[in-house]
Amino acid sequence: MRIRGYAACGLGCVALICGGWARGQEQAARQDDSTRKLSAKEQKQRKKKFAKETGDVYGDWLREDVPYIISDEEKAAFLRLETNEERDQFIEDFWRRRNPDPESLENTFKEEHYRRIAYANEHFASGIPGWKTDRGHVYILWGPPDEIESHPTGGTYDRPMEEGGGSTTTYPWEKWRYRHLEGIKENVELEFVDPSGSGEYHITTDPSEKDALTHVPGAGPSFWEQIGMYTKAQRFANADGTTLPATPGGRSAGMDEFERMELLKAVMQPPKYKDLEALVSVRMVRNQLHLEYGVEYLRMTPNTVLVPITVQLANREMEFREVKGVHSATLDVYLRISTLTGRVVQTFDEVVARDFPESLFSTYLPKSSVYQKAVPLAPGLYRLDVVVKDEANGNVGVIGTALRVPRYEEEKLDASSLVLADQIEAVPSAQVGSGPFVIGARKVRPRIGREFTNAEKLGIYLQVYNLELDDDSHRTDSHIEYRIRKGNEEIWKAEERPEEKSAGSEQLTIERFLPLATIAPGAYTLEIRVTDRNAQSSVVRTAEFSVKAPAGERAATAAPSPK
Repeated sequence: MRIRGYAACGLGCVALICGGWARGQEQAARQDDSTRKLSAKEQKQRKKKFAKETGDVYGDWLREDVPYIISDEEKAAFLRLETNEERDQFIEDFWRRRNPDPESLENTFKEEHYRRIAYANEHFASGIPGWKTDRGHVYILWGPPDEIESHPTGGTYDRPMEEGGGSTTTYPWEKWRYRHLEGIKENVELEFVDPSGSGEYHITTDPSEKDALTHVPGAGPSFWEQIGMYTKAQRFANADGTTLPATPGGRSAGMDEFERMELLKAVMQPPKYKDLEALVSVRMVRNQLHLEYGVEYLRMTPNTVLVPITVQLANREMEFREVKGVHSATLDVYLRISTLTGRVVQTFDEVVARDFPESLFSTYLPKSSVYQKAVPLAPGLYRLDVVVKDEANGNVGVIGTALRVPRYEEEKLDASSLVLADQIEAVPSAQVGSGPFVIGARKVRPRIGREFTNAEKLGIYLQVYNLELDDDSHRTDSHIEYRIRKGNEEIWKAEERPEEKSAGSEQLTIERFLPLATIAPGAYTLEIRVTDRNAQSSVVRTAEFSVKAPAGERAATAAPSPK
């Protein structure tokens, strides 16, 4: 597909949304803002809320199981989750992404990670758990070094000439050598020193920190201090953060202070995964097309939710080209749904076209075109990325938001999203359950933007689940209340009691149109309350909409045809 090559470089550069999770019905103008950096106060508040909500299990996982291997972006995303179900899904995806063989039931990465934690606790503990020590930190990240030079009791140390030469006495210390650290460099040497003799070694960038005689006058002189070229006092005037003896030839490049600090920083950070780097990098593509969107959630099964994703674009933003009296525009549409940790769940890549004869072009140009894809998803939190590209001029529109797919419990009164529509009609039997805007045996086209005129009717579509059946009649008994509010003022109310459903049916579908002729222009809230009289429980759904005075240029939506 033509857009697929674009999507490979474009969608891979969309920022990971880690917070401000948008509700599916929100418009593009209200896209989530989680890419912004949280203030210190916000971070503290989120951590406090997280600790209160999760108790010990999830907090321990974050603080003790994966603190060294979880990226900042992943951690921020995890802290923003609102339910334990979402956290369980995140953890499952976290390990799956790191599994060398994602299709295997065994996860060798996860097994090795916990083996390293156990090893660190057994060998590096020193008043604190071994995993909390610097040696434990490095071991958990990079595994066993290729070589270890260990001096558990310190002793005599002959300095190499680049460290000044001569002999001294040291504290307990170790040097770890890694021939290769992925993404860092070859032949990495790390030193750990235990100046207190407590067994807790800390990592150091100063080769002289292990020298136990540094502050003892006249003791442990360097070669150059012995022959009088330098004095020991000069060590404390070093500008490189060390107290190494001076050398006539200067230090090697590997002894550079900033290089040592950069190396230590890289070694102690979580390893970078290529897909993570792509996922969290910031999009550099200009967003030239203004897209609006809406998302609804409707139950299919207890474990599957139908998620219709609707994208709208004004016809005026497309480039139409006229050929033999027909004005045509072509759009490439790419959708990608992925988990919080980047595992791709679904992708869709289609080309859609809008064709208008010359006689109708001026009529339809002020209107909009709508594209919809309905996707079945398991309950949980997902990332939605959409790229729409105009083939004629290359202009691109981008949507990046979150999908919070709800779980519909089997015995709890619940409802779908409240869909505000401009079209609700029966479909031919051959089209039942398939095609854009089709929900079961109805075509329900959402009004993106939720803006209507007084001359139109407000379409309402709502599914209510798990109505209780009467023990004797095996029928439901429900009551519906409709309210329209302007601010805190109720301006319209209606009630109805649906006809009893056939025996055994526990679902109610509300389909109706509300005339708006008497509603003054302004912003409103529609509330629908469904009460199950058998169970004595209610469920409420609300949606915001606006009303404008009729205008000849009102842009009614029209669906593009697949090409």
